[in-house]
Amino acid sequence: MEEYLSAFPEKEAAAQMEFEGDDEGGHDTEINYLGNPLLKRTPTLTSSQYAVVGAKVSHIESLDYEINENDLFKHDWRSRSSGEVLQYIFLKWTFAFLVGLLTGVIASLINLAIENIAGIKVLYLARFVKDKRYVAGFVYLTGVNLALTMVAASLCVVFAPTAAGPGIPEIKAYLNGVDTPNMFGASTLFVKIIGSIGSVSAGLDLGKEGPLVHIGSCIASLLSQGGSESDNYRLKCKWLRFFKNDRDRRDLITCGASSGVCAAFRSPVGGVLFSLEEVATWWRSALLWRTFFSTAVVVVVLRGFIEYCNSGRCGLFGRGGLILFDVSDVKVSYHVNDLLLVALVGVLGGLLGSAYNFVLHKVLILYGRINERGRMAKLVLSLSVSLFTSICLYGLPFLAPCTPCNGSAEAVCPTPEGSGNFKQFNCPSGHYNDLASLLYATNDDAVRNIFSSSTPSEFRFLSLLIFFALYCVLGLVTFGIAVPSGLFLPIILMGSAYGRLLALAFQSYTHIDHGLYAVLGAAALMSGSMRMTVSLCVIFLELTNNLLLLPITMFVLLIAKTVGDSINPSIYEIILHLKGLPFLDAFQEPWMRNLTVAELAAAKPAVVSLESVEKVSRIVEVLKHTGHNGFPVVNRPEGSASASASASASAELHGLVLRSHLVAVLRKKWFLKERRRSAEWEVRERFTSVDLARKGATLEQVAISEEEMEMYVDLHPFTNTTPYTVVESMSVAKALVLFRQVGLRHLLIIPKYQGAGISPIVGILTRQDLRAHNILAAFPHLANKKHK
Repeated sequence: MEEYLSAFPEKEAAAQMEFEGDDEGGHDTEINYLGNPLLKRTPTLTSSQYAVVGAKVSHIESLDYEINENDLFKHDWRSRSSGEVLQYIFLKWTFAFLVGLLTGVIASLINLAIENIAGIKVLYLARFVKDKRYVAGFVYLTGVNLALTMVAASLCVVFAPTAAGPGIPEIKAYLNGVDTPNMFGASTLFVKIIGSIGSVSAGLDLGKEGPLVHIGSCIASLLSQGGSESDNYRLKCKWLRFFKNDRDRRDLITCGASSGVCAAFRSPVGGVLFSLEEVATWWRSALLWRTFFSTAVVVVVLRGFIEYCNSGRCGLFGRGGLILFDVSDVKVSYHVNDLLLVALVGVLGGLLGSAYNFVLHKVLILYGRINERGRMAKLVLSLSVSLFTSICLYGLPFLAPCTPCNGSAEAVCPTPEGSGNFKQFNCPSGHYNDLASLLYATNDDAVRNIFSSSTPSEFRFLSLLIFFALYCVLGLVTFGIAVPSGLFLPIILMGSAYGRLLALAFQSYTHIDHGLYAVLGAAALMSGSMRMTVSLCVIFLELTNNLLLLPITMFVLLIAKTVGDSINPSIYEIILHLKGLPFLDAFQEPWMRNLTVAELAAAKPAVVSLESVEKVSRIVEVLKHTGHNGFPVVNRPEGSASASASASASAELHGLVLRSHLVAVLRKKWFLKERRRSAEWEVRERFTSVDLARKGATLEQVAISEEEMEMYVDLHPFTNTTPYTVVESMSVAKALVLFRQVGLRHLLIIPKYQGAGISPIVGILTRQDLRAHNILAAFPHLANKKHK
């Protein structure tokens, strides 16, 4: 991560002073240093983490995906009736159904709005050009695009900064175990919907696919939380108590992400595989069925909506605003020389995708410097990009010559109105402008046009070259502004353009349809930039409805990903690093096998543990003077309170207690007047497992008297007695695999030898301790072994 942080050396000292202050307040909400040194550099491992979430530098914590098996949890599960178990299962499937239903409905409404707004805009523009009122046409197009961009950017800047961008990197981080604040709130959902309509209708080079993934995740999160992330405004329902945990919320958000991809591409299986391959860190068979069920519901909703709109009752909705390219009737046949050209498509996809990632990384750093100047700077940047886009979209079609219509074609040429393949744009009757046919269509229509089969001469080489160059530039300058934006469509359009360019350049040497080369080029560039293979292959197969494309699509994707991986990380990994989100990757550095977890523990401050029956004053002191979210609980034999007795006695590790549970105990003032272990009925009178699942309470909200400070708390009922532990001799590489695959927040280190006078706990590892750059900060000598 050092190469990303080094872009802002002049801000490092100021940032460190700021971050070392109070985490809860005092930060400027407009700070957006994408390359800021977000972690404190110390000679020891640190658990502190700050990251850019939306437009704010926020304190980041991990999520508790591990099942907390304390006494209250065990009693809750034992006491549940068969009816309550059925309620829990029924509610899971009901939520999966609602996620699919709502995502499908919202996606259809977004498509309807975009197609009509963009369609009306193009119709009026065509009239200005037809009447040769060129200046008025330019002013009209620019004004409408600026107004739509202004709406999208203003909503993002003022109401929901977390709605800007695609949201997929933050979803990846959340499902990896990172709590990204305000990412799934109701305001974010609303701004994402309206902002996506405005930004895509404005003709900006971005898609709604990434935002749809975020929208599906927001819907899932809000359903599981009762409609709000805040406990003060959420719906109070007895059944929702089953979902008061991070684990079930994670599963539902995974369903939401799958539904979003399905809504974008009408690809149910591709949506499931996208979550499995790209966003989800943890997976199981039951989750596979629920995500598939959600995507099936989405497809049914979209299909019904398209059938309704095909009758002409949806205005300019056309084909539904969904990418749909059916080439089931196209015969796919190829020879050895075709495979060489297909391989070239894959190699170029990997090279172009890597170059796109590299340049976009630099652009995002530059935008970070601009955005740090405040809200007005973000609005000006967004409007400037919109103005530049409008100039290019309006002026470039005048460079393309007019092409006579093919009289044998079934499609109307030129298209009189609505959606269609051919735009007349400054051409005489019976002719069309091929570049305008791509630029003056919505992104979905542009994809259908450029993917069209049996059209080797429909688009000229010069027009495709201009289109490719334009979308390369616009794709780089548009992503990163303060509007909801997706990367899928811009990369698909760029890839399809260079695929057709190759087909035209080598048309005398190939037997494959030019439209299929466009499909292969789009797949190759997406794989070269995003590094997806399996899910991308299935998405394109579901889009094209032609299984004969499977072998060469797999061939292209594998080549593009291999070439891209050898040059730089995927685009989402770059964004995760720039934002400072502590994502744990599956890759372990080779030098991690030469380092033990005990050495990591030694580089941290001494572990803070509590006794199983602890004094209230000690708990308050620990919570005030540490930022830890988990504390080991140690059982000591009776009568070992003195130092000499403690040294000779053999203590045992009872488990781990969470900070939130300690705060809950202090808030309810469940104190004992003497040091003793409480009976089970005493705890159950005051607490349930649902009480412990509530989050957000802080120690500052609790008032404790001097008399209460001298009382005791029995931690036995609140302690997770089955935490994950590793022996101190385990390698860091092995511990990282366990931590990531199980979805842990805390990993306890126990001594290899146990006995009298030996502490039962060596240390505790968290997410930050296992990140490579943090380890290298504490062990600089390992930097020389990074590539060995």
